Amino acid sequence: MRVITGTYRSRILTSPPGTATRPTSDRLRETLFNILGPRVPGSRFADLFAGTGAVGIEAISRGAAHTFFAEKSPAALKSLNANLANLEITRNFTLEDRGTTALLQRLLKLAAPLDLIFLDPPYEDEDAYTQTLGFLGSPAHAAILAADALILAEHATKGFQPAERYGQLTRTRVYKQGDTTVSFYSHDASF
Repeated sequence: MRVITGTYRSRILTSPPGTATRPTSDRLRETLFNILGPRVPGSRFADLFAGTGAVGIEAISRGAAHTFFAEKSPAALKSLNANLANLEITRNFTLEDRGTTALLQRLLKLAAPLDLIFLDPPYEDEDAYTQTLGFLGSPAHAAILAADALILAEHATKGFQPAERYGQLTRTRVYKQGDTTVSFYSHDASF
């Protein structure tokens, strides 16, 4: 696993042993960031259920202004912290080690909304998808999102499929790559 392009191009990232952490593949990360293109530089990016931090680190490498990581698994946190240290990334990021819910509550208090959010919970954890996307789509939490915010949810191609709509979030695109699918959501305040 490596950083695809940008400041940290081709640098190696580590992941914990075993299968408990499933990093987003290099190929999928490359495709997603090619789709996001010019939206990344200068953005406020969140990597929820960050695991090794590969997606958020890719955002940093491509010029995100600030990246928020949320992860609470001790093994994944160890890898995420090692990856940040090995790349000597010391600024323009926030790491919430109590997980996604704690980070989202924290972000509600900030004045600057997020532009891009990537979430990749364990594929079998339907509640994590429903709760996180429901939180982001709630009108009460709209301040957390920039007007043109984009939310990407990685999930299995077979099995649980996130809904078309979560409150004010509407699925606008589905990208499939083998066993993995990414659903793209946009914020629609008219709902």
